[in-house]
Amino acid sequence: MHVVIIGNSDAGLSALEAFRKHDKTSKVTLISKEGGIAYSRVLLPYYLRGKIDYDNFFIRKQSYYNQMNVKYIEAGVDQVDDQAKRLRLSTGETLNYDKLLICTGSRAMKPPIPGLDQEGVYHMWTLKDAEALASYFKEGNRVMVLGSGFVSLQAAWAALYKGLDVHIIELASRIMPTVLDQKGAQLLTDQIQKLGAKLSVETMTERVEKTPEGTFRVHTKGNEPFEVDFIIVGTGVRANIGLVQETAVETDRGILVNPYMETTAKDIYAAGDVAQGPTTFGDKHMIHALWPTAIEMGKVAGANMAGQTQAYEGSLNMNTTQMFDVTVSSMGLFNDGMGDRVAVLDGEDFGSYGYVKIVYDGDHIVGITSIGSSDLVKLMGKLRPVIRKKQKVNLEPERLGAFLHLQIANEASVMKI
Repeated sequence: MHVVIIGNSDAGLSALEAFRKHDKTSKVTLISKEGGIAYSRVLLPYYLRGKIDYDNFFIRKQSYYNQMNVKYIEAGVDQVDDQAKRLRLSTGETLNYDKLLICTGSRAMKPPIPGLDQEGVYHMWTLKDAEALASYFKEGNRVMVLGSGFVSLQAAWAALYKGLDVHIIELASRIMPTVLDQKGAQLLTDQIQKLGAKLSVETMTERVEKTPEGTFRVHTKGNEPFEVDFIIVGTGVRANIGLVQETAVETDRGILVNPYMETTAKDIYAAGDVAQGPTTFGDKHMIHALWPTAIEMGKVAGANMAGQTQAYEGSLNMNTTQMFDVTVSSMGLFNDGMGDRVAVLDGEDFGSYGYVKIVYDGDHIVGITSIGSSDLVKLMGKLRPVIRKKQKVNLEPERLGAFLHLQIANEASVMKI
């Protein structure tokens, strides 16, 4: 049997390791468009902040591929022929497979704003992006960050941390709508501005012009133009599904998969950011572009390609990061209007930890969002299995403050609700 894995990141490597756990002899080929040793995208902002050096980007050693008995090809995959079970590579070569796993991830997108397609405008999505941006991260340089999602604000924080003049532009009415609720977004907005970054919401960028000096003049609707030295675009990503467009693989925003990570084409699987699969809350097809989800999906896909029968219990959206000197976290269903009751802890209720909102649906906790102390990371870890396994809780909201205080204060405690 010949197994081909497209993708050299979390999902693909997790699948490779799960496959080799059950099948140590079948031929495996791993294809990577970027090439090089596997690295972690989540470390990009830490590199730009100077918190890690270049060598610490990488999550595997060169010897790993030999140890896993895998043939490694550096190339893109232009097209999948699911009838002939053949791939057409960007090199012009073809490659046959018996089972195929697609872990092609996603790519950063640029909005249709005139002037963004030129040197000096970057994303923060790949290792090459970070390498290009590093030379601009010098104290006193001016940067516009377009967008205010997770990746954009990580880039903005890295720039501010390094002493740059930062201006964040957001088209929507508030920042981080998929990570924070209304109040959390306002608290983070206040913190961003307190630390000296400019932040403009409900602001449309109309065009960008390159000046004779090599800087950029940014025109926004209803405002005076301003100048920056470079631009970081973080306005969203799109799953890399083009290689299956002429196949029996069904797609939506991503590649549709069942709980076994199987697509609608025989012997083709998908995992990671490209895969649209089941969630904790019963959705059949949703993309959660998260590191834990990619690892979990990859393990299931790899085991099943090796002849096992494992079903994925479903992904749970969870984001936790430290930026602008606070910890920002969310998990599950946390936005306003979700669930049937809410417990909010802040100020006197929760000491110096910050703002926390717990969302209930009947006897279950279904979501949490928080902004404040790094101690809140412990809380997210304790609540993840509670939400995911739909454990019933009999703790009333008015007692939650004292309970969470105890849990955070004692790392060795076991959560019993």
